[in-house]
Amino acid sequence: MSTGKKIREKYNETQHKIVSYLTSGITKGKHYFKSKYIAKDLGLSPKEVGTNMAILADMCKELSIIRWSYSNSTTWMVTPRAM
Repeated sequence: MSTGKKIREKYNETQHKIVSYLTSGITKGKHYFKSKYIAKDLGLSPKEVGTNMAILADMCKELSIIRWSYSNSTTWMVTPRAM
């Protein structure tokens, strides 16, 4: 089963969008993401992003998601998980 198919089956639509966005950002060399910018880029509310990021931090096997800081918006540190 492909990784993309596993992700679609494991997460709801919003979480799938966020995981795809984060994975794309990591491939471009980014490791820190602010909820408000994720929300703007994906057409979601910052609260919706924050709630789903907290859920993904617990359940996402592909990425390590850690709440890094809060100043004007929550910043998340995201790195690929060693498989």
